[in-house]
Amino acid sequence: MAHIGTLFIISSPSGAGKSSLLSALLQQHNRDGRMQISISHTTRAMRPGEENGVHYHFVDKAEFQAQIARNAFFEWAEVFGNYYGTSRETIERCLSQGIDVFLDIDWQGARQIRALMPEAKSIFILPPSLPILEQRLHGRGQDSAEVIANRMAKATDEMSHYDEYDYLIINDDFADSLTRLASIVTAERSRLAAQRLLHGDLLAQLLANGPKN
Repeated sequence: MAHIGTLFIISSPSGAGKSSLLSALLQQHNRDGRMQISISHTTRAMRPGEENGVHYHFVDKAEFQAQIARNAFFEWAEVFGNYYGTSRETIERCLSQGIDVFLDIDWQGARQIRALMPEAKSIFILPPSLPILEQRLHGRGQDSAEVIANRMAKATDEMSHYDEYDYLIINDDFADSLTRLASIVTAERSRLAAQRLLHGDLLAQLLANGPKN
């Protein structure tokens, strides 16, 4: 099935700013309503301020494993003892409607997605330094010191996979990083294949009286 929308994979170590960048992207650059962040299923506990069905679909492990058995996930992985997965049906429906979908997933999930959909575009976001990354994790006020230490210990391994991605953004200045992210989306929407799908009727009309040879 031909997709009009583009599937964007966004990965980074925890605290590098991908969630904030995605939120700002949709707030400032989604006037046509053609962008949507995929809402993943997870077995982790709900954090303060989060809503079921808005930030994640929160389910228990038994339900998650049942959905794995039904092949309901595009990709799934276990991270820090919790399961995360992306609904196959939701992604396919959005892309067919011309909506660009953003997946906030780790490098393992990204590999699964690329294997199933090689045309997906991937973006890796890096922090400007490890001390700033640790500072941002503490600044969120969401995790214990032990969890932050675990995230920092895993960060180097996560960041070592940056070269598997199509695009790289160093999130030092937030405004500049947001501009770069929006530019990537604009560039992908302007590709010939995407424009042919989106404007096929117009292109046919414009060329209707063209040369016959």
